[in-house]
Amino acid sequence: MRFAIYGAGAIGAYLGAKLSVAGEDVALIARGPHLKAMRENGVQIRGAEGNFTAKLLASDDPAEIGEVDIIVLAVKSHGLTAIAPLLEPMMGPNTAVLPAQNGIPWWYFQQHGGSWDGTQLESVDPGGVITKHIGTERIIGCVVYPAATIVEPGVIQHEEGNRFSIGELDGTSSDRCKALSAAIGNAGLRAPVRSNIRQEIWVKLLGNLAFNPVSALTKASMEEIAKDPDARGVAQAMMEEAYAVATALDIEIPITIEQRLSGAEKVGYHKTSMLQDVEAAKPIEIDGLVGSVLELGAILDIPMPYTTTVYACTKLLAQKIV
Repeated sequence: MRFAIYGAGAIGAYLGAKLSVAGEDVALIARGPHLKAMRENGVQIRGAEGNFTAKLLASDDPAEIGEVDIIVLAVKSHGLTAIAPLLEPMMGPNTAVLPAQNGIPWWYFQQHGGSWDGTQLESVDPGGVITKHIGTERIIGCVVYPAATIVEPGVIQHEEGNRFSIGELDGTSSDRCKALSAAIGNAGLRAPVRSNIRQEIWVKLLGNLAFNPVSALTKASMEEIAKDPDARGVAQAMMEEAYAVATALDIEIPITIEQRLSGAEKVGYHKTSMLQDVEAAKPIEIDGLVGSVLELGAILDIPMPYTTTVYACTKLLAQKIV
């Protein structure tokens, strides 16, 4: 299969390098010093599973890459509005798009069914720009679990995780999902095909919604938040509010809040992606992770005082660092 990874940061470059070494045709789209380093030295991966280097096409121009089978969107959610209009040179009649963002995705209610079908969330797709440029039929849902960091341009430290859960938006089993799962599996990663990818989105979001903004505000690791009684209480309250929204959307989250908090405590000294972005003075994905759930809460008339307060503080922080 031919892949284009748009936004080859830590996760995108890691996935691209693994696929390339496994024999897939992969092109990376990046910019700045990171792109320059990957062009000159390849993608250098470091981690517990061993170190390796992958030499592959790296560009800042989608037209240079041309038509591909799979476009992996590995940018943060707030970057999608800008790149959606740029994808056309890589799209053929059967090109699939794999969005690899955290939080509630812009496509969440596409092919959803019922009264919510087609609902557009302004927090993650302002003005419907993304929906306009990426057809629903192209999308394969995805939940990303690996944690990785760019330690220097072109060098990725893989910390943990190897799963990219995928699934069709309508829950059907498709040949393209099976082929994509096999390709990712051949690269030494896991890509289970889910019949309800939205449920898995909420499983991951439950933790991200609380730990990411609280860590950004406090500069604390997940373990430190979970072990501090007051911070743990805030995280728990935010998760309870998110649980209420998910329940109203007929989502059954197969994990308790206490299990999620205990799991975070066991992770150890791990900085969330939002804290890493704050420390690097980069834009943070606050609307994808938190604003989208608040928008849903407002539509459903579900009070979310803890989440609203943390969101307001984190939003102000975001304005101060960019």
